[in-house]
Amino acid sequence: MSREMLMLVDALAREKNVDKNTVFAALELALASATKKRINDEADVRVEIDRNSGEFEAFRRWLVVPDDMVENEEQQIGLTDAQAQVADVQLEDYIEEGLEPVDFGRIGAQAAKQVILQKIRDAEREQILNDFLERKEHLVTGTVKRMERGSAIIEAGRIEALLPRDQMIPKENLRPGDRVRAWLMKIDRAARGPQLILSRTAPEFIMKLFELEVPEIEDGLLEIKAAARDPGMRAKIAVKSNDPRVDPIGTCVGMRGSRVTAVTNELAGERVDIVLWSADPAQLVIGALAPADVSSIVVDEDKHAMDVVVDEANLAIAIGRGGQNVRLASELTGWTINLMTVQESTQKHEAEAHQIRSLFMERLDVDQEVADILIQEGFSTIEEIAYVPLSEMLEIDAFDEATVNELRDRARNVLLTEAIVDEEQLENVSDDLVNLEGMDKHLAAQLARQNVRSRDDLADLAVERARNLITTARAHWFAE
Repeated sequence: MSREMLMLVDALAREKNVDKNTVFAALELALASATKKRINDEADVRVEIDRNSGEFEAFRRWLVVPDDMVENEEQQIGLTDAQAQVADVQLEDYIEEGLEPVDFGRIGAQAAKQVILQKIRDAEREQILNDFLERKEHLVTGTVKRMERGSAIIEAGRIEALLPRDQMIPKENLRPGDRVRAWLMKIDRAARGPQLILSRTAPEFIMKLFELEVPEIEDGLLEIKAAARDPGMRAKIAVKSNDPRVDPIGTCVGMRGSRVTAVTNELAGERVDIVLWSADPAQLVIGALAPADVSSIVVDEDKHAMDVVVDEANLAIAIGRGGQNVRLASELTGWTINLMTVQESTQKHEAEAHQIRSLFMERLDVDQEVADILIQEGFSTIEEIAYVPLSEMLEIDAFDEATVNELRDRARNVLLTEAIVDEEQLENVSDDLVNLEGMDKHLAAQLARQNVRSRDDLADLAVERARNLITTARAHWFAE
């Protein structure tokens, strides 16, 4: 038996191109499974094969658990009983006893064979997958082998991959035998079927297609920094030149549009806008909104958003059909883009100025003239007045040093009073609300003033009602 086992291992390892240890492990598992069927299906059996001689031993074992945690006496043993057998045994160790050689019989041998074959198949598939991954091929080219519930099984050499229905380009009609390219989206090692999950809708797919068509990208002269897609309809890519002699947009378009046309044909006619990358977010947004002309941009770093002003003639172009252009521009740049006309922008700025003016007049006890001067100089919060460097405030021509110092003192007193009030409110706020991700003490104190003092209180708020209130509060920005 021992010699035959070694020959079997050697033959299987060569035939399936897998490691011998993998075959030995499969054999050990198969023999353990067959042994269990002969003695007790509930038993935990371990088989150990000598890698040199082929001889094997079988052991029945029990996991050592706390005395009150024994749920299955066939596989577990209490610590007290285990220590009576082996004095130095610890929790999570195993107590083992040797088993006499078992005659497996025809059924046991058949079961062992099935286990071995399954483990070998799994190992073979894992080896093929590892060989594929070592090539670092993120763009998979293959043939549609069959269709399953709308999804396509793609055969690429010895690998089978799954292209789910929701990762196909809309209105794309794939059939068995069609040649397909797709992006390797993820690897699902737990799947019983194809483990490679592909996508033809991912932004990375269009980036890889341009790498194929534009040699300058592979050479490092050009770089695709970002991409956004409405699959099958429209896409935007941002390109950067690492060589001042190379025109990034013209290079990607190609002679008479040959390169971009090749990508468009692969993407079922998807129109591609090529945008010049810029490290300046505002400049990048202007390029991403093309062909619309932008009048002005206001950047809000805290909210990671931009108010983009366009004239009436360009508003529809900037928005695009169904909001497509502005949505893709937002995805490409990573910034929230708020489009508005010049009139809407003016109304919003006036409303914001009115709100800030009222804040300064009420909290700092100043008249409208002083509040307007602060707004004109770029101040929008009490904190800025309190902590901006003194030298900057002294540069304001309308204020003398005494006025500046008085304003700073008043601002700091307001903040100190707020901090004291916040601390008093926080005494009644639960830790689960204060420690909530995205929460800060000031916001928690504001919620406490509205009787929201725990995480459950916050969860019970009527979201729709809050949204309607916010919409109503903003209505005057865009009022006629």
